[in-house]
Formats: sequence, C-alpha cells, structure tokens
Amino acid sequence: MKSLTLGIIGLGTVGGGLLTILQRSLPEIERRLGKTFNVEIIAVRDLSRARDVDTDGITLTDDPFEVVKHPKVDVVVELMGGTTLARDLVEQAIKAGKHIVTANKALIALYGNGLFALAQQHQVHIYYEASVAGGIPVIKALREGLAANEIQWLAGIINGTGNYILTEMKKPDADFASVLKTAQQLGYAEADPTYDVEGIDAAHKLTILASLAFGIELNFAQVYTEGISNITSDDIRFANSFGYEIKHLGIAQRTEAGFSLRVHPTLVPKSLLIADVNGVMNAVMVHGNHVGSTMYYGPGAGSGATASAVMADLIDLARAWEAPYACHVPALGYQAVAVDSNAKLESIDAIDCAFYLRFLVKDHPGVLARLSQTLADCDISIEHLHQEPVGESAEYALVVLTTNSVNEGRFNQALAILEGLDDVEGKIAKIRISEF
Repeated sequence: MKSLTLGIIGLGTVGGGLLTILQRSLPEIERRLGKTFNVEIIAVRDLSRARDVDTDGITLTDDPFEVVKHPKVDVVVELMGGTTLARDLVEQAIKAGKHIVTANKALIALYGNGLFALAQQHQVHIYYEASVAGGIPVIKALREGLAANEIQWLAGIINGTGNYILTEMKKPDADFASVLKTAQQLGYAEADPTYDVEGIDAAHKLTILASLAFGIELNFAQVYTEGISNITSDDIRFANSFGYEIKHLGIAQRTEAGFSLRVHPTLVPKSLLIADVNGVMNAVMVHGNHVGSTMYYGPGAGSGATASAVMADLIDLARAWEAPYACHVPALGYQAVAVDSNAKLESIDAIDCAFYLRFLVKDHPGVLARLSQTLADCDISIEHLHQEPVGESAEYALVVLTTNSVNEGRFNQALAILEGLDDVEGKIAKIRISEF
C-alpha cells in the first residue's frame, strides 16, 4: 500500500488532533483511500514539553525548516499560525516541490494570491479547508458541490467567540465585558480578543469565501470590518422585541457594480435558520442561482473539528496524487487565468439595507415628532419605534427605532443631521438589518 509521508509544523490543538485521528482512524482511512499516511517529522516550539499524544517513532524538532527540507516529506502540514514565518516556510516548501495543507486563514487571506501562483509554477497544490469554519466543509461545498451555480450571496457566522458572546448577552444582567471575561476563562477567547471581537478573524475567512464564491482574487484590505464591542444588552433586548437576533456576520454579495464584502453586527429575522445558531457554533448560508439558499452548520473550531478538515484535505490530495496537475480542483475553484484580478469591491456606503438605531434624547414634548420629520425629510421611513425613560428623573429618554431599506451613504448623512439636533445626546448607535 502506497504511503504518503507527512511533515507537520505545529503540535498544538489542531496538530495534536490530527495526530490523534491518524493514530485512531488510520484503518478506516485506508479503507476509503487505498493509501496510507506516515508522519515522519513534527516541528514543535518546546522539545522538553510533555505531550498529550503519542509521538513514538516520529522525529521532533524545534526548527520548522527541518520539516520543509526533509527529503522524505511529500506534504507539509502547516498548523503553526501567524503569517511571517509561516509564509516563509510555505514558500520554501512549495519551491522544494512539496504539497501544502494548512489551517491558516490569515496566511491565505493575506498572501494566498502569491502562494497559489507560486504553487502553480511548481506544480504543487495548497489545500486549506480547515482555514474557514473548522469542521464544516464549506470550502469543498463552494468549490465543488455548488460549482454549477453562480453564487449570488453568502452570509456566515464564522467566528465562534463572537457568536458565544452575543448568545450569552441574551441572559439577564449580562453585558459585553462580563461575557467576554467568561469566554476568556473558558478558553473561547484569547487574552487579547481583538481579532475575534473586532471582526478581523471573520474578515480573513470572508475574504477566502468570497473569492471561492465569485472567482475573484483575495482582497482582505477591502473588506469592511466592524466588531461587536459596542453592542449592549439593550440592543439584544430591543432586537428580540422587534423579532430579530443580533449576529456578527460576514456577508459577501454580488451587486450591480461589482461585489460587497463586509463583516459587522447584523439584525436577522428570527424566522431564518441562521438566527438559531448559538454558542460557539458556526454557520454559512450560500445562495446560488440554481440551487437557491443552502446552509452549512457545525463546530467552527476545536481540536477534533479542525483536524477533521485537515484530514479531509489530506485524503483529497492522496486520492488525486498520481493524477495530472490539471485534474486537481483549482485553488479557488476557478481556472487560474479566469480568476478576476480587477473585480470592483464596493464601499460600505454603496449598500442598501434597513437600520436599527439606539440613542438618548431630552425627554421634552415634540421630540419624537422632530426626529420623525428629520428622517422623513431624508426620505427615510420608521418601521418600529420605542421610547422609554432613563433614570428616576426622566430627564432623558432612550429611543430605539428601525427604518426601511435605504442607501447607507445617504443614511449616514441623515444620521449626521440627527446627531446635530439639540434634542439628541451623544452618538447614535447604528446596526444594519439583513432580511436576505
């Protein structure tokens, strides 16, 4: 039975999970594949550290370049994360004629265009299913399962930490800061949670999904990114009363002028399946012109889920091992020459959607009438409106409203007028609404 030799860079959560799968499930994998895998060498940070997995018979090194240079290694499995050293390692592995399997979303989102071109030049392949949504095979779905469709839009909960925080904030007396602290204690959030709560991690993933969906080059720099740190328990409460859930979504869609790529908090109707995706789970909705709307749901992170996706890539690679290069699925699902390098990515100001607003006003007679008239003068209609006193003196009132669908750029002009009114105190909180 033919054996493919693996070199693994990183033996953390995902690397340990992959080694566990190989040790426990290899007979079943061999039944499916007719080939087997042999782990020759693993690069680790600390050689003296105790391991939770069996590494007997495997060479361990603290120099990841040894993995790349090892003459027996056929496939380099990059699971270390980061982009600087990881990029150097992957480039050297490609130049050495070794195939790549990676879970590194930042590497693909930021440098994938160049890495895919380099891989084609050296006739090797880069597989990256584990880089988006953990154990959910959404990349395979976009690249293969939905290949007959022109994808119109996709929307996903693609960061489990943010989804956990928004889910927990629905509980009584919960707020962002306390829930974030709990998430850190449980290991769902890093000590520095910026990438998760400010949407950067989700933007990396959306960059990849959009390129697969639309056949455009990866362009992380033009993804509009907004986090959840300004979401309050009041927002959660009022959204619920209006028939919505607040989700931190990555949204990519075709527009008349090009494409829109954005990550931000979104009110979604409770009637949608994605509104019921809670905790650390991920889900991606995809709408194709033939199939209509589909949804992919499951664990977006963790040892077993992410390692399962890495293993699936290894199996796909092994199945096509002896096939000509052109018979493999292209990196972004489109022939390299057909990937659009000049796609127009629109500004967030170009989108049309409805909005939710929350703000304080002086509780004087006629305030609501002036607010409504100001919006009406800007051709914006109010769909829902709620006012409640703030504090015992009732000097101020909290106003929450939703609008009809309107162009964002025009809406921001109306927002500036509202904020300039003497009746309005401070900044107005704005959340977009998507009905799909």
